[in-house]
Amino acid sequence: MANRHTIVLMQNSQNRSTRTFMDYDSISQAMDGICTLYERKLKDLNPANRNITYDIADLYNFIDGLADMSALVNVLAKQF
Repeated sequence: MANRHTIVLMQNSQNRSTRTFMDYDSISQAMDGICTLYERKLKDLNPANRNITYDIADLYNFIDGLADMSALVNVLAKQF
């Protein structure tokens, strides 16, 4: 959708220094970015495995295991 902008705020642990953000042009790209974060973690945890599979429950558990995750979505309205 045109004119959308999404920022994902994330904190990996209770340590405030793990706070970070990711900036995306759309909600869809933000959701793909979150999946990519999880896939990177899986690769880091399983470096010898070339094929790693997961389901939506695994992704939800990853997100639930974070100290915090929020998304800010900006929708620009047309001016008349």
